[in-house]
Amino acid sequence: MELFSLVNFNSLRVCVSSWFWITVFVLLHRGKGVFSDSKYLIGLGSYDITGPAADVNMMGYANTGQIASGIHFRLRARTFIVAEPKGKRVVFVNLDACMASQLVTIKVLERLNARYGELYTEKNVAISGIHTHAGPGGYLQYVVYIVTSLGFVRQSFDVLVDGIEKSIVEAHENLSPGSIFVNKGEILDAGVNRSPSAYLNNPTAECSKYKYDVDKEMTLLKFVDDQWGPVGSFNWFATHGTSMSRTNPLISGDNKGAAARFMEDWFEQSGVMSISSDEFGAEGIPRRVSSIISNHFEHHELLELAASFQSPPGKPATRTLSIARRVRGALRLANKPAFVSAFCQSNCGDVSPNVLGAFCIDTGLPCDFNHSTCGGKNELCYGRGPGYPDEFESTRIIGERQFKKAVDLFNKASETLKGNVDYRHAYIDFSQLEVKIPKQGGGSEVVKTCPAAMGFGFAAGTTDGPGAFDFKQGDDQGNPFWKLVRNVLKTPGKEQIDCQHPKPILLDTGEMKEPYDWAPSILPIQILRIGQLAILSVPGEFTTMAGRRLRDAVKTVLSAGNSGENLHVVIAGLTNTYSQYVTTFEEYEVQRYEGASTLYGPHTLSAYIQEFKKLASALITNQPVEPGPQPPDLLSRQISLLTPVVMDATPRGVNFGDVSTDVPQNATFKRGDLVTVVFWSACPRNDLMTEGTFSLVEILKGTDTWVPAYDDDDFCLRFKWSRPSKFSTRSQATIEWRIPKSATPGVYRIRHFGASKSLFGSIHHFTGSSSAFVLA
Repeated sequence: MELFSLVNFNSLRVCVSSWFWITVFVLLHRGKGVFSDSKYLIGLGSYDITGPAADVNMMGYANTGQIASGIHFRLRARTFIVAEPKGKRVVFVNLDACMASQLVTIKVLERLNARYGELYTEKNVAISGIHTHAGPGGYLQYVVYIVTSLGFVRQSFDVLVDGIEKSIVEAHENLSPGSIFVNKGEILDAGVNRSPSAYLNNPTAECSKYKYDVDKEMTLLKFVDDQWGPVGSFNWFATHGTSMSRTNPLISGDNKGAAARFMEDWFEQSGVMSISSDEFGAEGIPRRVSSIISNHFEHHELLELAASFQSPPGKPATRTLSIARRVRGALRLANKPAFVSAFCQSNCGDVSPNVLGAFCIDTGLPCDFNHSTCGGKNELCYGRGPGYPDEFESTRIIGERQFKKAVDLFNKASETLKGNVDYRHAYIDFSQLEVKIPKQGGGSEVVKTCPAAMGFGFAAGTTDGPGAFDFKQGDDQGNPFWKLVRNVLKTPGKEQIDCQHPKPILLDTGEMKEPYDWAPSILPIQILRIGQLAILSVPGEFTTMAGRRLRDAVKTVLSAGNSGENLHVVIAGLTNTYSQYVTTFEEYEVQRYEGASTLYGPHTLSAYIQEFKKLASALITNQPVEPGPQPPDLLSRQISLLTPVVMDATPRGVNFGDVSTDVPQNATFKRGDLVTVVFWSACPRNDLMTEGTFSLVEILKGTDTWVPAYDDDDFCLRFKWSRPSKFSTRSQATIEWRIPKSATPGVYRIRHFGASKSLFGSIHHFTGSSSAFVLA
């Protein structure tokens, strides 16, 4: 009996040992995809692209008075890579920026080529903007898009190229076996059509096929790593990044950037679960994990503690201090990839987040339906967001609506993407492209696109951001005075006028070449395919109906080569470069803002459909496509008129980082209050604090340990920078903290980080702290 037991024990020990080493072997090789059943390798990455928070004109509204002077919350580049273990791969980058830039794309691809060879090229890399109108400009290469930023802004450009590259590198290094799920659902209250009169000019039969005059559907991808579980989500939904107004001076990701921050915080704090009321404050924003600290002190004890921490003088600091004190990531496992959530843009051309409608600011009445004017003046007509008159609240609400739908789709996603990874890409010269279109009465005819030009309705702006002077949307005649002004720059010829008809040409940008090209002619088009999902990368803003026509056309072609699977086709707007708007032929005839901004004439959409159908056909037949003419690289010809920072200074006896206006002595605040501290500061252009922070709220843990609670990435904290005059060497930083409903009672203080520049050009980092105060 004893011998039998011993033999069995030895046998069992050998068996267990064998299984142990087999298990270790499998686990060690799992990350390499050797024994995984997963079809794909997936990797996600994210990096700061906030850019210069001072002196630089914002990109989007073309308002020369909208100059960056602080941060609402930081901007990021978010990337996913999907690869077949022994096959092709695709890269999609979502930017918290107004749009992609041809020059940025060129330089990112050059860096990727130097690092990875031919693994990542223009064929399989897509770089897409969310269309926030609250990011620094000056990073595009064509004149018309950098006039208001006083030309090219190297800092804006460099931070984008660096951030995109680093986000792709991070995604590449995170590649591991995983699965991708897709889900779709409607958001009914996050977008309205801002040009309904143009939409209604589409054929009645076509309009009757759709329930709404804007697309309400969000399509979401859920990325699940075999080892770590869910690691990210990307979704596409059409609504403009114009919840923040044309006068806002704070860098902001607008509603989509806010939604991304909300969802990333939600996941890091809650994991995969349904939204419950205790995860949110009254604002609907996820709680901050790092601020949930209980000290168990009585109020009088907190006051005594706070009184012992008075504001010290500003002092020198290291560059890394602002990064080390950042809030997010402190509780994350060191080897676990961060959760990345991107809210991508789609065919948003005529879709506004200002869902209450457009009203006259002088009378309060609705604006004129056809022209969006008030008494004939466009500059009096403004759209109202759901938080009107508070644009920050409107941004939060529209962001939250997208975020909550994304969480719902994320939690319920069950359809798995299956099939090959593939792509097709071509450069097309849209200035003189022959397009075959159906002819009335049968048959077909060949028409041509035109060199780029912008109409009079372009200068009128939209209800999201009206223009000035006497321009108005829907103008198909033009104004004699402004035509004379136009002719000083470039008089369009008869052929161009006829080609662009009925658009009256205000700026003949496609034929303006001094000091270099004013508008693009060569545009990239691209299809990325992951199983039954097709992403159509378009270099502009398609209107609702234009996007529907393109999606349907491509889906019809792809379906012919599909094995009966449910195809998902999404449009990724503002991708790889920027060429303004694309409307339907019928919308173009009306010449509202979107039609007037459709550069290549009335047949622009037909040209896109024709060329995308070619890509789709090549995709399903496994045929190559002609690469087309290369777009120009105009970096060496860029001109910048933005003055550099010469030096920073403070009043005599004052240090950088000293508090100018402190919290009241022995102050006690409550949730919902606004805490304001003003510091002596320096120009934020000296150091962009990339992956760092200019502002920080800390909570006291115990009696002597300060823990980061809120920073530049939090919706409730605003960093405002100002100087008394344009060329003053003195400046101040105002940090405002609107205390969230979810904030934990305790002792808090506010800190500021910055960098000053001496007359001799050296950079010195500094930090300052406010006096402590109590949150009851």
